[in-house]
Formats: sequence, C-alpha cells, structure tokens
Amino acid sequence: MRYVPRLLTYAPLLGTRMLGNQISGEKATVVFVLGPPGAGKGTQCSKIVEKFGYTHLSAGDLLREERKSGSPDGDLIESHITGGTIVPVAITVKLLANAMNKIPGGKFLIDGFPRNEDNVQGWNKVMEDKVNLKCVLFYECPEDECLKRALGRNEGRSDDNVESFRKRIRTYIDSTLPIVNSFKARGLLRTIDSTPDPVTVFLETEKCFKS
Repeated sequence: MRYVPRLLTYAPLLGTRMLGNQISGEKATVVFVLGPPGAGKGTQCSKIVEKFGYTHLSAGDLLREERKSGSPDGDLIESHITGGTIVPVAITVKLLANAMNKIPGGKFLIDGFPRNEDNVQGWNKVMEDKVNLKCVLFYECPEDECLKRALGRNEGRSDDNVESFRKRIRTYIDSTLPIVNSFKARGLLRTIDSTPDPVTVFLETEKCFKS
C-alpha cells in the first residue's frame, strides 16, 4: 500500500467576491476536516458529533443537495462532482454560510473543505472574522484502501466509481495537499492515521478535542 505523496507547490490565488450571507452574533467554532476521498472523514465526524456536540457540515453533501434542489447551479455542480474537480468557491461558501446561519455561535465540523488555496482565500474573505478556527483534522490513508472504501460504501453517489475516484485523488494531490502543508506551518494541523478500524481511529481523533 502506498501513501499519497505530499506536494509543496501551491495552487494560484484567485479572487472571490464577498457574499451577502453572513454569520451573525457570537462567533462560531470551526474545525476543518480534510483527507483523501474514502479516508473515513464522514464516519469520524459522526462520532465527533455524538461525543462532543458539533454540527457536521459536509461540503459535498451540501453541494449534492443543492444540485438536487433544481438550483441554476445544479448542472455546474454535477459536472465538477463527476469530473473530480473543485466547485467554484462562491457557491460552496454560500451554502456553508447559509447552514451555519441556522445555528448562531455553534460548533461546526466542515468536512471536505477547503480543497485548494482558492477555497481558503474565498472562505477568509467572507468568514474569517466571523468564526474561530480551532484546528484542522487531517486523515491520512493509503490510496488503495481509500479506493476500496469509496467503491464499497454503496451510497449511490455519482462520483463513487474508479474513474471519478482517480480524478478526485489527482485533484487532492495537486490542490489539497499544498494547503494541508500551509495549515501545518500555522500550527493548526492535527494528523491522524485513518487506516485502522473506525473505533481505533476515533481514539486518536478525540484527543484533538480534549487538549
């Protein structure tokens, strides 16, 4: 089994516009949850929700719900999901902000976001002064194990196939790993090996919330 290599080249910075939806009142607490597709992020988020009372916001689930709603952005979202590429940051941040507005001052796990430097910049322009970023959970897992998990979860997702998985892994290597290294340099990264069973992985995960 091989681990996905860490790359240190950064994606180009792209500008985004301010969004109208904003978090009001008390600042929310945010934990970003990153890792390759199939690393078990959703499983660990469920356990964190149960034990520590966070609200789980999956960027991918929000985008899939937006696509199914008949949104004008639906076709664009679907093309990015099946192509393994990254949805424009303005769309994703707007959906996250709308969800967070429902629980002012809440504690949120944001799963699968940010995915590149453009996502980071877009998030910061809209949300940086409205939330407290506690840390970034980063789940490491070998590529072949991730593929096995993705193909075996039977959730009916349009991107759970070998071709889409390979594209998503490529995007992850090229675009997400550079920001992982950036979070590490800022002292925000908490790296966890997600190869073992979920219970064992959570024993390591919960340490990040008790420290």
